[in-house]
Amino acid sequence: MLRILLDECLPKKIKVDLIKYIVVTVPEAGWSGKKNGELLKLAEQNFDVFITIDQNLVYQQKLFDKQIAVIVLSAVTNRYLDVKQLMPKVDAVLSKINKGEIILIENK
Repeated sequence: MLRILLDECLPKKIKVDLIKYIVVTVPEAGWSGKKNGELLKLAEQNFDVFITIDQNLVYQQKLFDKQIAVIVLSAVTNRYLDVKQLMPKVDAVLSKINKGEIILIENK
């Protein structure tokens, strides 16, 4: 089963929309406040996919050599109702994503 880590900037309630996966939030993993580089290093050892709304992550980190897939969400805000609109696209991507891939999901 796919193991997903949700960034702490996303609403925890998103877990409900990913019920068919193993989903853990950054705070639940005990990694609150970790910088992106350290967080990704920890995440790639324990998870298959990291989901964030931090669009700067792609520019701040070398992601191509990571052993984790990254999904970057582009929503109006990080409130649940705005992010929830992207979840059907996220679910479709999760069925075919591979480690090392970086996918941007926008509300278009």
